[in-house]
Amino acid sequence: MTSFTIPTLETKRLILRAPQESDFAAECDFFASGASRFVGGPKKPHETWRSLAMMMGHWAFRGYGFWALEDKQTRTYQGRVGLWFPHGWFEREIGWSLMPHGQGRGFATEAAEAARTYAYDTLKWDTAISQIAPQNDPSKAVARRLGATFEQMYDDPEYGPVEIWRHPATGELVNGGMEAYA
Repeated sequence: MTSFTIPTLETKRLILRAPQESDFAAECDFFASGASRFVGGPKKPHETWRSLAMMMGHWAFRGYGFWALEDKQTRTYQGRVGLWFPHGWFEREIGWSLMPHGQGRGFATEAAEAARTYAYDTLKWDTAISQIAPQNDPSKAVARRLGATFEQMYDDPEYGPVEIWRHPATGELVNGGMEAYA
């Protein structure tokens, strides 16, 4: 049996923690709606459960993955942000998916920056990408705020055409990292 620990990260407004079964109801609501169209939805509850289980398995296989985002003030689940590189994926990725009530508040940028700092400082990645659906303008705005730039189109075998956004390399970051939110 493989055991693993998911580290907890904190930013000014968020706790990035291990996913919990209590997050499942919000994920089901999200994946039942059209709001999930850019991240593989809509999905039925059993498909959402399997997706969450796959995300936990990614931590076991790779030693990194997606964190659940919890608002420090309200203690409510806001979505997920993390590091992703399943078999067959284009390249190591920083990804984000927020619940509708968590959008438009800067949470994705704040959490993705913390995840990127973890990837660069702890895991020693030198760069990362984000795969973004061409129609997902809010996600592109997050990528721009993180300093990522459009690199190319990619025909993902599962999602179809996606844009590849390249994050600045470790030496190119200006004021990057969790210290900006501590």
